Amino acid sequence: MATETLLNLWENLAKLPLVMLLKDTRNVFNMDELAVEIAQIAVPAALALAADPVASLIDTAFIGHLGPVELAAVGVSIAIFLLFKLQKTSSLRNAFSVVQDSPMLIPAQQYLTLRSLGAPAVLLSLAMQGVFRGIKDTKTPLFATVVGDVANIILDPIFIFVFRLNVCGAAIAHVISQYLISLILLWKLIEHVDLLPPNIKDLQFGRFLKNGFMLLMRVIAATICVTLAASLAARHGSTSMAAFQVCLQIWMATSLLADGLAVAGQAMLASAFANKDHDRAKAIASRVFQYGLLLGLVLSIFLFGGLQFASRLFTEDVNVLNLIAVGIPFVAATQIVNVLAFVFDGINYGASDFAYSSYSMVLVSIISILCLFALSSSHGFFGIWVALTIFMTLRAYVGLLR
Repeated sequence: MATETLLNLWENLAKLPLVMLLKDTRNVFNMDELAVEIAQIAVPAALALAADPVASLIDTAFIGHLGPVELAAVGVSIAIFLLFKLQKTSSLRNAFSVVQDSPMLIPAQQYLTLRSLGAPAVLLSLAMQGVFRGIKDTKTPLFATVVGDVANIILDPIFIFVFRLNVCGAAIAHVISQYLISLILLWKLIEHVDLLPPNIKDLQFGRFLKNGFMLLMRVIAATICVTLAASLAARHGSTSMAAFQVCLQIWMATSLLADGLAVAGQAMLASAFANKDHDRAKAIASRVFQYGLLLGLVLSIFLFGGLQFASRLFTEDVNVLNLIAVGIPFVAATQIVNVLAFVFDGINYGASDFAYSSYSMVLVSIISILCLFALSSSHGFFGIWVALTIFMTLRAYVGLLR
């Protein structure tokens, strides 16, 4: 009787989502068929997704040696550019209200004005990368992104230091690289896909608009949180904004490595659900989750050990370095949470659960925005990073709940 009760208890526990995600952990290091397929999709996707933040990180390193004001100005510009890419409802002057009468204003305006010329290329390349992911081809976007980012890295010092264009040179180099990426992707896409469907009904506009609107809501909500954090950092002065820019770029570059796992989970789960193979769907979800835990742990250890020394690559200003030291523990410690948040996003997308993903992100963003205002005013730079940690923790939590 006792044995039967224990067996029933174990069967009930095995049905719990978290227990299911930890199922067969002994296979996590095995290079079986599932692991190979995940790697073939995830590794190129991760490298492609991280390539642009890494290029921005290199931009940050070059610009940081111009001075903390220039570094802070570029940070403000990037934050505003991300928001403008989604919502073009405010004028440039209103958007820069956070840095009026500040030495950041002029270089920030110069950088944003030039970088905005690359917005069409950025949006076009993002759309085409989505097409390639849909056909499980993550190698082509990686090739295009690497070529573009290498061009950016080569052009940066030429435009910034040789031609003495300062922040304008960094913006010009970035714009050139984005158009190069778009041209390569378009050239490759024409070889794979007939861009003009035989029937207008084949475009499925209704389904596209519904899911697209849900995802747009989610992206806007998440972007507003990060942009607001940058705005609040800028209100504390150029030193705070410069340190925030360095920490944020490192945080995003490392965290987006996990998005490769999310892409693999999304593509493979969608295929499994289409074939009604629910056992395979469970196996994919659990393996991707376990890889996410490992990746987050490795990234945390790496950043804890290396960032104190690497921060001097971005600036020599003592005050900026002191503030970066405050942000490093948050950047390192949140890696596991960040990875799990991205992985759960991929799992939910693979199940076509766009409505929950969108509404939950809006709720998480509202709570996080309130935390940003409260903690920024009371604890400054430290409070901003506490609020961002809360933001990513809530993202991971609502993903796990689903």
